[in-house]
Amino acid sequence: MAGSRGAGRTAAPRVRQEKRRSEPEMEPEPEPEPPLLCTSPLSHSTGSDSGVSDSEESVFSGLEDSGSDSSEDDDEGDEEGKDGALDDEGQSGMEKTTEEQVQAGTPCPRTEMASAWIGDEYAEDSSDEEDIRNTVGNVPLEWYDDFPHVGYDLDGRRIYKPLRTRDELDQFLDKMDDPDYWRTVQDPMTGRDLRLTDEQVALVLRLQSGQFGDVGFNPYEPAVDFFSGDVMIHPVTSRPADKRSFIPSLVEKEKVSRMVHAIKMGWIQPRRPRDPTPSFYDLWAQEDPNAVLGRHKMHVPAPKLALPGHAESYNPPPEYLLSEEERLAWEQQEPGERKLSFLPRKFPSLRAVPAYGRFIQERFERCLDLYLCPRQRKMRVNVDPEDLIPKLPRPRDLQPFPTCQALVYRGHSNLVRCLSVSPGGQWLVSGSDDGSLRLWEVATARCVRTVSVGGVVKSVAWNPSPAVCLVAAAVEDSVLLLNPALGDRLVAGSTDQLLSAFVPPEEPPLQPARWLEASKEERQVGLRLRICHGKPVTQVTWHGRGDYLAVVLATQGHTQVLIHQLSRRRSQSPFRRSHGQVQRVAFHPARPFLLVASQRSVRLYHLLRQELTKKLMPNCKWVSSLAVHPAGDNVICGSYDSKLVWFDLDLSTKPYRMLRHHKKALRAVAFHPRYPLFASGSDDGSVIVCHGMVYNDLLQNPLLVPVKVLKGHALTRDLGVLDVIFHPTQPWVFSSGADGTIRLFT
Repeated sequence: MAGSRGAGRTAAPRVRQEKRRSEPEMEPEPEPEPPLLCTSPLSHSTGSDSGVSDSEESVFSGLEDSGSDSSEDDDEGDEEGKDGALDDEGQSGMEKTTEEQVQAGTPCPRTEMASAWIGDEYAEDSSDEEDIRNTVGNVPLEWYDDFPHVGYDLDGRRIYKPLRTRDELDQFLDKMDDPDYWRTVQDPMTGRDLRLTDEQVALVLRLQSGQFGDVGFNPYEPAVDFFSGDVMIHPVTSRPADKRSFIPSLVEKEKVSRMVHAIKMGWIQPRRPRDPTPSFYDLWAQEDPNAVLGRHKMHVPAPKLALPGHAESYNPPPEYLLSEEERLAWEQQEPGERKLSFLPRKFPSLRAVPAYGRFIQERFERCLDLYLCPRQRKMRVNVDPEDLIPKLPRPRDLQPFPTCQALVYRGHSNLVRCLSVSPGGQWLVSGSDDGSLRLWEVATARCVRTVSVGGVVKSVAWNPSPAVCLVAAAVEDSVLLLNPALGDRLVAGSTDQLLSAFVPPEEPPLQPARWLEASKEERQVGLRLRICHGKPVTQVTWHGRGDYLAVVLATQGHTQVLIHQLSRRRSQSPFRRSHGQVQRVAFHPARPFLLVASQRSVRLYHLLRQELTKKLMPNCKWVSSLAVHPAGDNVICGSYDSKLVWFDLDLSTKPYRMLRHHKKALRAVAFHPRYPLFASGSDDGSVIVCHGMVYNDLLQNPLLVPVKVLKGHALTRDLGVLDVIFHPTQPWVFSSGADGTIRLFT
């Protein structure tokens, strides 16, 4: 046995030196894993036997991971030499037979068993196929991330990573074309794609569903009762009893002596019985300094409840009983505003008094007050109340602004909804519910012309361009464009020429509105064009240059706002979807912006980029009106809940200032084109004029000072002022009301 081992040791280094000469790039490999079927001497001799064929080597490698280093083999050979004397004869005989069989070229019986065991694998694969089994051993594959190979095969050659140049498109095509794509996985040891067999797929599905891997395993087999419940004559085991079963334990004796010593020294204290009485105490009692609450420096005792008075009596004096009017007024008040939280009642006797309905609620509220109400002693600061009021300039220093009523324009028989002034300030146009448009001379309050339009006029707007004499009026579902022919005749004639110079295209484009020419009878009245929409029009407003006008329709969806171009007679809907019911629109005076006011917000759109720039949140229930400062950096909104909101676009999307000067709903707001003034008209019949100075210095906030309250309109059907507008050059303001009059304040 010793001789055979010595021969194995002397032959091994020579073969390894030849291998090193033939393959200089081979790297050292880790220790082999323990063999599965073949014996350990066979695994040591595989590295030194040159007579073993490739197929036999692959058989051995399929059962065990071979490929140990020469130094490790030498060490193992030394260890075997040391342990050789301890081996029995049978084992040495088997080693001799094994070595002789390997040198003679015949496999050992165990090898024959292994080859017979994996014969099915070789029935499928041809022996000429290259065996790319990775023999890298127990090494992390992250070590090969920066190298082109992923390990070594049985001959020590590198196993190169497959070239993966496929992108996601190739993977998608493989997924569509290859029916076995779902069962293909990548081998992390070689990087190749492997197709799972039906048995492997079934095994994975079983494991995923929480079942056992073996199909034949039944986890619910009936339990076998190995021990019966009957008392038997003979014991299960006749082993004699241990000595420790009848002799006291010395270890336990030592533990007990240690515990006794600790109790004597006082290190272990006996458990004291807990006091069963609950530890309640009066939270609001008068505490002494040694009590728990006395240590709080800023503790304030809870206020006592007010003692009941005569009103709480079951038989109160008659002056405490409420009359019918007082009871109705008490019921209409808010619960927080009532002086008494109950109605005093009189009963003939104490037996007739029913149970108090709010008893539990009042006790609960009192407990909440005691428990949750924070009490803290605050140091009072002596501040003069006059110092807290902001220092505003005197109104007489902010002149000029309108102070008194100068003229009343009478002639409409119903409420006057809208106003507009010509760019020169000489003429005024008004629209009413009596179905007429009236043109007035501003200086004399004389009605120059009356145009009957046959419907309620919701909105009028004079073209702001001084070179065009046009008035747009919103009547039912149409926008009427009229040439009033007032003022300069050359301007009126050039306006007609401009409208008649339009040549319609051969193929009319598809538009959301229809442009109709006026008939001869309508042209004599002054009507030039009619734009029909199919839905009621609520507002019309011009762009500053006078070629575009925006229209608001009373409909749902994205076609609530339309923009018309006068020169090309084109209409377009600028929005693809709706953000609520649109109330008002306005063009920015200097930049390509469109402001759209819905019920709860004001959106600022960039018309060239076609995107939303800002969204202003007025914190109002219902926005009613909108106006833009002539400089374009500030916006005011009026609302039906009697608020006027000022926005600074450079500052924030939230209100800079909220004014609550009116008592009823605001119907209209307006800026003066030249003076730092803005006005608001309300259903309380008043027009409030405010001074609103916007500074060029961006660090200085706007100065807002209310300067005058103008009254004159009579309330009709709970409606007051319906529209306000400033004169373009003078510090005058026009207002139209539900009483059918127009008033000029100067």
